[in-house]
Amino acid sequence: MFGQAEEEIISADYDLEDIQAAGELIAVTLSGPETYFEYRGQGFGLQYMMSEAFARSVGARLRMEIVNDSAELFARLESGDADLIAMEVDSSYLKSFLEKDVFCLLKSRWVVRTNSPHLATAVNSWWKDDTRQQFLALENTRHTRSRHRRVQSRPPMLSRQNGIISSYDDLFIRHASRIGWDWRLLAAQCYQESGFDPRAVSWAGAQGLMQIMPSTASRLGLSRSDVFKPERNIEAAARYLGMIDNEFADIHSRHERINFILAAYNGGVGHVRDAMALALKYGADPHRWADVDPYILKLSQPRFYRDSAVKYGYLRGSETSGYVRQIQMRWTSYRGSAPAHHTSAASASSSGKPSKVRPRSEYIKDSLLIQ
Repeated sequence: MFGQAEEEIISADYDLEDIQAAGELIAVTLSGPETYFEYRGQGFGLQYMMSEAFARSVGARLRMEIVNDSAELFARLESGDADLIAMEVDSSYLKSFLEKDVFCLLKSRWVVRTNSPHLATAVNSWWKDDTRQQFLALENTRHTRSRHRRVQSRPPMLSRQNGIISSYDDLFIRHASRIGWDWRLLAAQCYQESGFDPRAVSWAGAQGLMQIMPSTASRLGLSRSDVFKPERNIEAAARYLGMIDNEFADIHSRHERINFILAAYNGGVGHVRDAMALALKYGADPHRWADVDPYILKLSQPRFYRDSAVKYGYLRGSETSGYVRQIQMRWTSYRGSAPAHHTSAASASSSGKPSKVRPRSEYIKDSLLIQ
């Protein structure tokens, strides 16, 4: 067995060949929209995209970890707990760190240890003059797709007069009952997610009526061939909502808990827990959505997403806050228009598929009443 001193030497000398043997590159960064953030359990951010591409180029998977300040970045790297710092390091601002013989600033402005020369060479060889611009263009393309995700306008309600929200009402009724939800709430969430488009794909890769991420689909046992099938998608989403519900068992008010579940479906359980921790730290009620929602919004500000109480970093808080608000408004509208249970347009089909309804153009006048 190695002694502590020997273990420290081995850790400090960890180089590219060791990373490749382990199959994992560990990068540390500060959380932020341009560095790294999680959305629905998946990593995003310019530095994350570039780090992942480099890791693949050397035959390793990326493990990105966030810390709260620059001092911790360098401490983690120096101790051997990380292989590189994945962010654009300002050499003048961090001169006191870079003057130490243990650190090396690369062309990418990432930092590695000086005794990881093979890793340094690999990064510098991989990095080209236009690498950053190429990945930035990919990021900008994705954000453009985000703003223009839905190209077709779909009515939020097929028939107000008949209480028919969508062609999938029977599916909402069936699967909402299994988690104790009002089916109209599930319908309101589905409209917010996909506009009742079973083929929808978001900028982040979420798919189908309930916009399930591929990683989540895998956890739920939903195959790629089934993700665009309405019943399989809705059924999987309902099971996932039930799983999230269990994560917030400490919120005893069912009315309040729904808000937290919706927020977590959109932004992730970890980010919602971060907002709850901030609410508690600053004297608000962490189990009351009206008190937590402001901190959901604050998670897009560096002062808060780098707070010591926060574990999961940056969140596009305005999206998650608006997501909950819009669904609650739509649910209120649906409750005033559709009964708690009804025989929907889908129930007439013996094949299990939604039956034909009147052309949507005939319902446009009805739908405008609740937009």
